[in-house]
Amino acid sequence: MRAFFLSLLLALSATTALAIDITQFDDPAKQEQYLRLTHELRCMQCLNTSIADSQVDLAADLRKEVRDLVNEGKTDDEIRKYMVDRYGEFILFRPLTNARNMWLWLAPVIFLVIGAIVAVRILRQRAKLVDQDDEPIEGDTGR
Repeated sequence: MRAFFLSLLLALSATTALAIDITQFDDPAKQEQYLRLTHELRCMQCLNTSIADSQVDLAADLRKEVRDLVNEGKTDDEIRKYMVDRYGEFILFRPLTNARNMWLWLAPVIFLVIGAIVAVRILRQRAKLVDQDDEPIEGDTGR
């Protein structure tokens, strides 16, 4: 029974060890590039987790792709473009600013301006109503 638990513990620790990213580069610049990119790319299975923090197999595959591209000497932009071409813009935590998704960036500002215009118009109309109201307040005897 003790051997069973020991083998189970070893199997679990081996599985956990495989999920931990131990990628190391000889060049500190490549190491920094790798770490930066793996924290910028979203795990397509976990959604709100970077591939650096995810422990699923897909994230491990994506980290391997990034590692291979960094080893090939690709720039950050080339690696991001490769990933976007392959997996779509959703893989990026920070979406690109382009004509297709400009509405994502402009919509909050437009709605804020519309809300301010509506609020100013309502306040002006209410101010006019107060100026025009010359009837006494209910229950006021005029004393």
